[in-house]
Formats: sequence, structure tokens, C-alpha cells
Amino acid sequence: MKIAVIGAGYVGLVSAAGLARLGHEVVCIETDRDRVDTINRGVSPLCEAGLEELLSACVSGDGNLRASAEYSEILDTDVSLICVGTPSNSDGSIDLSYIRDAATGIGGTLAAKPDYHVVVTRSTVIPGTTRDVIIPLLTGASGKTAGDDFGIAFNPEFLQEGTAVQAFFNPDRIIIGEFDRRSGDMVAEVYRDMAAPVVRTDITTAEMVKYTSNAFLATKISFINEIANICQRLGIDVYDVVDGIRFDYRIGDRFLNAGIGFGGSCLPKDLRALTYASSVKLGYSAPLLKAVLDVNEAQALKIIEVAEQKLGDLDGKKVAVLGLAFKPDTDDIREAPSIRVVEVLLEKGALVKAYDPRAMENAKAVLPAGVEYSSSAAAAITDSDCVLIVTEWDEFRDASLYKGKTVIDGRRALDPRRAGSVCDYRGVCW
Repeated sequence: MKIAVIGAGYVGLVSAAGLARLGHEVVCIETDRDRVDTINRGVSPLCEAGLEELLSACVSGDGNLRASAEYSEILDTDVSLICVGTPSNSDGSIDLSYIRDAATGIGGTLAAKPDYHVVVTRSTVIPGTTRDVIIPLLTGASGKTAGDDFGIAFNPEFLQEGTAVQAFFNPDRIIIGEFDRRSGDMVAEVYRDMAAPVVRTDITTAEMVKYTSNAFLATKISFINEIANICQRLGIDVYDVVDGIRFDYRIGDRFLNAGIGFGGSCLPKDLRALTYASSVKLGYSAPLLKAVLDVNEAQALKIIEVAEQKLGDLDGKKVAVLGLAFKPDTDDIREAPSIRVVEVLLEKGALVKAYDPRAMENAKAVLPAGVEYSSSAAAAITDSDCVLIVTEWDEFRDASLYKGKTVIDGRRALDPRRAGSVCDYRGVCW
């Protein structure tokens, strides 16, 4: 099939490259012309494991992936995937400006396209958005009728940064929210060579599936952090508790890593959007989801509480912060716990030396002035009064780095039983 992917962020670029590798002819439409040029050289503008190799194979090897800044490219395609960002507004609602731009751009192009075409939203949007926002924009800009002249579907992604390429090719399910059967059949054809259960439902249900999935994963994280805080007061290692519950098939062991909580571009944003929509539009306060966010916000700062227990007043203390990305194997610092940790350290007068193997340039754009960026973990640790492990990069797992230092581990990067023999070790909630 011929497919247009609108947006070359994490979701769009991984989806475009993955679909091209499956044999589709893909054009990635991106307004950033520098990014278009980068992609057309087979170079990834993003830090994502395996993505650059995949891009190179599809752009330079197979030749069935290219990027463009022109919506007119849609005229020669069968399907368009909207993969633009839906960031948070200050009140917690989602910003639909990129969605509106994409729908209007696609609709304007469909006005000149005689053939049937299916528009698929892959961006995360609040249930009802396709019906109330996207379809009216498409019909208004195209002058055509949804269902007759063009199809509509919602196909949520479940990619995890750092392992997004692997997740694309090995999905645990494919959700197709369809306007009508014809629309759904076209989307099913896109994924026909993928071995995964396919769930076909209506569009609004599919939109809710995405939010429900992320809300549940976030709840598991805040739940285990709540349990960890209780266990710590009882002198129990929460990881031993997890080892005792993970064999229950109803529970498992995924997303039960206690620490300083979740970040990233999905979980915090999606929970805020869902609680906002629930409260403002539906009149339901969603107390559990609010509690998940409250626990997560407080959890990030527990690493500073432990630092104060160890050092007392942090004013003038040299604190090494290892890890700025919200998780390892990515340069993404959106909603990263490190941002709030560094901000509070500076507010308390600490002298912050930070290091991350991939995310420092992105961090410099959002962190306050006054942070000293180090060239390596060892350089950040040198002369520090305390070391905070905020992201569990593999290079931070070498306990010999911390000989004689006070270390507060926010991610269980070190084995507590071994680390205690080389440094003054403390876990944030174990």
C-alpha cells in the first residue's frame, strides 16, 4: 500500500520506518524541513535504539521511505496516518493545534483526490476527538463526506521509547477503531503481515483503549511506590515483596519497579488529560487517577528528602545528578523526574553537576541556569558530597564508580547488597 505518515516524531518516524520495512511505500510528511533532509539521508533525528539502522535500510536500501514537507504527497497514497503531538495545556487538557493542522492539511488535499482514501489517527486523543474535531475538519476542508468519499479510523500506538522499534514489529495487539467496515478493512490491510491479535471496535472505544492502557500502567507504578514507602518504614525491601507477588498471573512483574516515579511524553500527559476531560466534560472527578498523579509527583522528590537526611542542609553542597532522560536508551526529557529534582536542588542552594550520555543537550533547553554539565559520570561524581542516580543507564550500574561516596539510588540501578560494601548507599524507597 501507499501510506502517508503525518509527523516525524517518535511515533510517526518509528511507524513510517516500520511500515516501510513491511513493504509499504511510505512518505513521511513533516513541516520541519531540516528534519525532512535528515530523514532523506537515512539519518535518525531521534535517539531511539535501532531506528537509524532501520531508516538507513528503508531510505537507502529498499528505497520505499522518504520524507517531504508537502501535503500534496497524499494525492498518491491510499492511507494517511496522523502521528502528530498532543502536548498538555496548562490546565491539563490536550493541545489539539497539531491535530487541527494535520486534519485541515489532509482535508484540503483530499478535495483534489478522486480516489477513496482512509485517514487514520494514531496520535493519542481524548475519546470523542475524532468524531467532534477531526471528522468536521476533514469534511469542511475537503467538501467530501466521511464514509462515502473517504474513510476514518483510529489506530492507537503502544510503543515504548527506548524499545519502540522492537515494539512496532512485535505488537501484543492491534486496535482498529473504525468509522465503518470499509475503513477498518483498509487499516487491517496495512497490518496484514503482522502476527498479533486484532481488535476491531468503534472509534471512541479505541480512543479510550489507549487512555485506559496508559492509566493502568501509571497506576501500577504509583501503587508499587506507595507500597515501597510503607515497606521502607517496616524495614522490608519492596523488591523482595514484588518477587513474592509476581508469580500470580493476575499481577505479573511489569511496571512494578519502585523508585522515583514515571515521566515521559505519555503517562503524565495522558492521565492529566483524562482526569481533566472526566471532570470538566463528564462531571466525574476520577479520584483514583488524581491520586496516581499525586503519588507520582511526590515520589520524585523523595530522593531529595533522603539527601537531606544524609547531608542536612543542601545549601552549598555539591550534588551529582546522574541521568536526565526520563528513561534509559532515549534522549527524551519530557516530564522527566530529573527536571523537578534539579529545580528543587537549585532552589535549596545545592551546586548541581549533571551527566547523561544522550539527553544533556535537550536538558540544557529546559533546566534552569546554574547547572554544571559534566563530560562523564566520573567527572560529575568527582568532589561531590552526594550522588543521585535518577536514570538507570547501564553505565551507572558499575558500583566501583561510587567508591567512598554517598549514593542515593532512585532507580535500583545498583544492587543494594553489593553497593553497600563500596559506598554509603541508600535506596529512595527500599
